[in-house]
Amino acid sequence: MTKLSIEELQKKANQIRKDIIKMLLAAGSGHSAGPLGMADVFTALYFAILNHDPKKPDWPERDRLILSNGHICPVRYAAMAHAGYFPISELRTLRKLGTRLQGHPERLRLPGVETTSGPLGSGLAQAAGYAYAARMDGARFRVYCINSDGEHDSGNHWEAVLFAGKYNLANLTSIVDRNNIQIDGHTEDVMPLEPLAEKYKAFNWHVIEVDGHNIEEIIGAVDQARAVYENPTVIIAHTIPGKGVSFMENLPEWHGKPPNAEEAKRALAELRSLGGKIVSEHE
Repeated sequence: MTKLSIEELQKKANQIRKDIIKMLLAAGSGHSAGPLGMADVFTALYFAILNHDPKKPDWPERDRLILSNGHICPVRYAAMAHAGYFPISELRTLRKLGTRLQGHPERLRLPGVETTSGPLGSGLAQAAGYAYAARMDGARFRVYCINSDGEHDSGNHWEAVLFAGKYNLANLTSIVDRNNIQIDGHTEDVMPLEPLAEKYKAFNWHVIEVDGHNIEEIIGAVDQARAVYENPTVIIAHTIPGKGVSFMENLPEWHGKPPNAEEAKRALAELRSLGGKIVSEHE
């Protein structure tokens, strides 16, 4: 795919955020905070990082992207549509009866989706299996896994962390959406995760922490991960849930609900006023 400049990527991420709001409004259900917060990460992946071809979604040499926290799928669908996997107009079918765009991604419905996700905590195990099999086959593609900080409450997630660390799966990069919220509240109140970076280091992972709204940092972190040959890499992406919509930001109640018509109107007005500029934590 044609490489975009950082400014173009920022504009693309903002458009994806607007589409997320429109999708959720049309569906009348779904998750708002996580998809908005991960728009910059998914933009970086689909338009600057992944080795993929929307015209050949089953290309054997493609990088694999596993979405573990499948409930944030509106951001993946929007990014895929803009990348050319299916028409942007189809986004309005989110969660409709018979749609390809289910509330959690289904592998057999939509080309370019590698796994069916739903049970939280399972994605990293699937990704680690992919990476282990790829190494056995001598395949050169890389495996990326998006997962949430709330999923770290699941024991099977940590089993996968142990497995990948033991077998030095350097072809695996995990990206954690560290937005500090989950459906029951703030992560550090529900089940404290810190010191998260130190835990991964103890499990034989290379750890990078980034501002999850700084696209240049995200791309740089993945470039660094590609240069690590001894360990799997985890990128802890510090994000703001609901990013770009002021009345949604950092509020756990927006984890699992869509905007109504008036809220969507306000959200779209805010996003239009931003243009392509989402201010990162470092600015």
